[in-house]
Amino acid sequence: MRARGASRTPRPRERGAGAPHALSTGDVLERLGTDRDRGLSEDEAHRRLADDGPNTLPADGGPGLAARIARQFHHPLIYVLLAAGAITAAIGHHVDSAVIIAVVLVNAVVGFIQEHRAEVALDSLRSMVTSQTRVVRDGIARSMDSESLVAGDVVVLEAGDRVPADLRLIACAELAMDESALTGESAPALKGHEAVPAATSVADRTCVAFAGTLVTAGGGTGVVTATGLRTELGRIHELVDSAEVLATPLTRKLARFSRDLTIVIVGLAVATFAVGWIRGQAVVDTFIAAVALAVGAIPEGLPAAVTIVMAIGVGRMARRRAVIRRLPAVETLGSTTVICSDKTGTLTENQMTVRAVWIPGVGEHAVTGTGYSIHDGAIGEPDDEHASVDANHALRWSVLAGAACNDARLHEREGRWGAVGDPTEAALLVVAAKAGLHQEHVSRDYPRVSTIAFDSDRQYMATLHGAEEFDSSHVVLVKGAAERVVALCTAQARPDGGLEPVDHAAVEQATHRLAERGLRVLATAMVADASPTDFTEESLAGRLVLTGLHGMLDPPRSAAIDAVRACATAGIKVKMITGDHAATATAIARQIGLLAEHAGPRDVLTGDRLAQLTPAEYPAAV
Repeated sequence: MRARGASRTPRPRERGAGAPHALSTGDVLERLGTDRDRGLSEDEAHRRLADDGPNTLPADGGPGLAARIARQFHHPLIYVLLAAGAITAAIGHHVDSAVIIAVVLVNAVVGFIQEHRAEVALDSLRSMVTSQTRVVRDGIARSMDSESLVAGDVVVLEAGDRVPADLRLIACAELAMDESALTGESAPALKGHEAVPAATSVADRTCVAFAGTLVTAGGGTGVVTATGLRTELGRIHELVDSAEVLATPLTRKLARFSRDLTIVIVGLAVATFAVGWIRGQAVVDTFIAAVALAVGAIPEGLPAAVTIVMAIGVGRMARRRAVIRRLPAVETLGSTTVICSDKTGTLTENQMTVRAVWIPGVGEHAVTGTGYSIHDGAIGEPDDEHASVDANHALRWSVLAGAACNDARLHEREGRWGAVGDPTEAALLVVAAKAGLHQEHVSRDYPRVSTIAFDSDRQYMATLHGAEEFDSSHVVLVKGAAERVVALCTAQARPDGGLEPVDHAAVEQATHRLAERGLRVLATAMVADASPTDFTEESLAGRLVLTGLHGMLDPPRSAAIDAVRACATAGIKVKMITGDHAATATAIARQIGLLAEHAGPRDVLTGDRLAQLTPAEYPAAV
């Protein structure tokens, strides 16, 4: 590892790769000087390896053994105890001296062992980028040690592989990645090879596979853009490794107490010696009396007691798979007063299930069954003719939009159904299958031609499909946030296939009624007789036909309910932060105990309300 401040080889991005996620695959390959089919030559790869170094996360030398041991004694009270131990030994009080030194040593040993365990856990990060991987060099795919990867190498990914370096994807086949190590999101992230804006956050860079993440489904090919410490995982390693040791509330109080106590004890000892000397007592006897007073006043058990209490806390955290790098840090958790938490996947199960479908002019159909099984449950009652996609034109296109305007996949393994992709999209696939519209049939009969991807600003996803039943042979299908999609609609579909103006009052009432039950509400819409040459975000405004609303539930975790209750008992406030509808968030908050039944609208803040607050009102509202 190069010393800090020393000259180093330019990173791949500094070579000219720019922000790889914002460049086309052709531009990335050109700037990295590689070929998508042949990769690098062995000679060029060896030259780059010599320049950039191996694809590993190097261990930081850090303080040596002696320095780490000495750090355990760096405390004002320890200094006084060591001095007291030495003085008591000098005056012949060997038992007292041994007890004092033993306390100091036990404190140092416990602290050293815990820090060592934390360092070992931190070092495990390095193993996340060391593996065997398939690399294309000189046109031949071969398996090699990931440590030998360099920028410009073409890597082949398959399900089960751990990504060996940061890759700009150049080809994908239903590729999904587990990126929880970087983003904290438990749901696999679907990947593609299309460039995204340069300002896109790490979690939304769909065309990049990050070092240390896992391929959960599909396959693909990517070109290495960063290795070792230059990867996002390497950046995390550097940040953790360089983190400053901050004073905790306990260490600050102990330091202040130790300083004040030391001053008082030394002052009393000096005063005792001065009084004895003034009164003409023997100097040696007076000095011994002053030292005895100082030793007796020192709470030598305090450091040991504090260390033992913190060690117990660290042990409990370790059993829950939390690594505490420094003993005093565990006390900081005890000083926590507010916890801000995401909702989906944290307070809830992250396994959506459509519980109701609302169709314009008809009303709500209950959906039975839970989970991702397509055989468990159905839409509506058996004798309800409007619950059949064959008899209800609007229902058919609503569930069809959910299945076709969708990037998730369902799978069955050993009799259990699961999903790859966004849980919301998986829920839409399930309800469509319950209506008899299976995704494989939808993909065959309505092949996708183009896509307008979902993003947080747009709040909807739109897809263009081939459809022989229309004159133009194309149809646009849309799904997204109810408020956003309905605002783009000028008509709504009737069960008989006709159109009528949107009944905004009925839609708003249905949305509110579903959300009050804790359901997340999505709207579906379509544009028949669409043109492939006029498939843009601007062209959809005012042309969409509303086909229905889907209300889905992500049930609360039972563990989250218990955790919220425990936090309340401990005096810790829990805040939920979510992108869901306010009514949905309110219902879930009540179910897990965050809100009382009588809570008012002021207890739920939306983004619009926050934006309207003045700087003076904002802290009080939060």
